[in-house]
Amino acid sequence: MQSPKKTKSISKKAKGKSRSKPKKKIPVQMVEKEADPKMSKGKGSRKGRYFYAVGRRKEATACVKLRVGKGKIMVNNKDYPKYFLESRLQKIVCEAQNCVGRPEGFDLEVKVKGGGVKGQAEAVRHGIARALFLFEPNFRKRLKRAGFLKRDPRKKERKKYGLKGARRAPQFSKR
Repeated sequence: MQSPKKTKSISKKAKGKSRSKPKKKIPVQMVEKEADPKMSKGKGSRKGRYFYAVGRRKEATACVKLRVGKGKIMVNNKDYPKYFLESRLQKIVCEAQNCVGRPEGFDLEVKVKGGGVKGQAEAVRHGIARALFLFEPNFRKRLKRAGFLKRDPRKKERKKYGLKGARRAPQFSKR
């Protein structure tokens, strides 16, 4: 006589749910700081505050502090045209502000490291877009439509063994 097979019973709730890990939250935060007693106009004023966000692209990371101001952009303690020498990179940095229609309403202080100049410029744009969203949540629709709030996930593909690069195979020899 055979013994009956034992089966695991799964409740109805557990059947439909996947067992994937929850998504990690991206560290974006708002920091309240009094810059100058003359500048702040009370509790609800945005004058004395700065909004902090992190932008990333490839291997580059940019930490952005956004304040209400005259439109000054400092990247690694240099004016941004002196840091990003090419005009196409300067346009990339300013795209997020132009998208929301306020190119000269904010002072930005950016610390950027890693990657190349193009990756750094795009990381700065990503950080500025996130900081603008923290400043004014109504900007979200415009920034999202332009694609500035999403972190670009593309990275350099690794080299595989037996190949010269990620996909480049060595030259074929018939004899």
